[in-house]
Amino acid sequence: MTIDVVTFGCRLNAFESELIRHEAENAGLADTIVINSCAVTNEAVAQARQSIRRLKREHPEARIVVTGCAAQTQAQMFAEMAEVDRVIGNDEKTRSAAWRDARAAFDAGLGVAASEKIAVADIMAVREMAPHLLEGFQKGLPRVFVQVQNGCDHRCTFCIIPFGRGNSRSVPMGAVVDQVRALVERGHVEIVLTGVDLTSYGADLPGTPKLGTLTRQILKHVPELKRLRISSIDSIEADRDLLDVIADDARLMPHLHLSLQSGDDLILKRMKRRHSRRDAIEFCAQVRRLRPDVTFGADIIAGFPTETEEMFARSQDLVAECDLTFLHVFPYSKRPGTPAARMPQVAGSEIKERARRLRAVGDAALRKRLAAEIGTTRQVLIESDKQGRTEHFLPVAISGETPGAVQALAIAGDDGARLLV
Repeated sequence: MTIDVVTFGCRLNAFESELIRHEAENAGLADTIVINSCAVTNEAVAQARQSIRRLKREHPEARIVVTGCAAQTQAQMFAEMAEVDRVIGNDEKTRSAAWRDARAAFDAGLGVAASEKIAVADIMAVREMAPHLLEGFQKGLPRVFVQVQNGCDHRCTFCIIPFGRGNSRSVPMGAVVDQVRALVERGHVEIVLTGVDLTSYGADLPGTPKLGTLTRQILKHVPELKRLRISSIDSIEADRDLLDVIADDARLMPHLHLSLQSGDDLILKRMKRRHSRRDAIEFCAQVRRLRPDVTFGADIIAGFPTETEEMFARSQDLVAECDLTFLHVFPYSKRPGTPAARMPQVAGSEIKERARRLRAVGDAALRKRLAAEIGTTRQVLIESDKQGRTEHFLPVAISGETPGAVQALAIAGDDGARLLV
């Protein structure tokens, strides 16, 4: 074993894990396991701790380094674990110096006391974001991610992530375009723009360009790019240019994932969200008028503090009213230090039951869309020898196709989870 990176949480963490591996290897670290943690729920933090203990048992000679959002917000807790040799902050984790310092500390035999293990700076002091382009990033994979934004300026009452990621900061448009061009030249077919709060892109840059402006510039200046996707967005921040690109350029894939969180207006207010139920419904209707075949996914929290059964029912109903296809359900998790943690809590058993019911509604919505695809012909990006994805991000079971190609395939059926050809 040389460098093994174990990733928890979001797609952005997955992207950053490749950066971590690259920097740690360049620093000369060996026999090291890096835990790139997530702080979005208590369960995610607990899973990271369990993995640390298990991995140390399995690899007693390995160094254990913890980084990511949970390491940023709970550095002392991880440093006090006997299995942990180093805790590196969320901004530091993609910087060469942090990994060189880690190797120097290990070589010098430092890091026995918890205070000596911690290399975590004030994330709120970070103001700029450098572009990261990996040589050979996920070589051979047709779909790759480009990080264009990090951090969040909003303070939703349930969310700990701004304290793990810092304030919003963006990669300049020219640097993003250069990254996309380089990845396309290496043979990657589909690019996914990703960030923590993607629709806040550009607010910190000269001229305050919007996400729609960035998207338009990419499609204009990289005509060889076959497919572009954007990851989770806050619909209330979607700009006019973004809507125009959705309507006008078929290379922007017709699939949007929305940060909705609830279907009840009072709960949305208590979450300190900036949209209403009506806003969500009207946005989906507007986009569907511009791009009739679009599919929507959404994040929804079940069991937020003070949520009644009637309030929860409005979240269930929102799935049909927005015609959602993909549902990412979060059982509410009480995060210490957040305003929601001080609100009257829903019983844990009820949270789990509501999450189960909401997932069932999501599963039914996906099956409905899969059934509606039968008889169509879709442009399928072949991801592997077993699966591809349509323009709408629907999974397709395949065999005998060449990974990396985009194939026009006739949809013959579905198995309840994937399309069949």
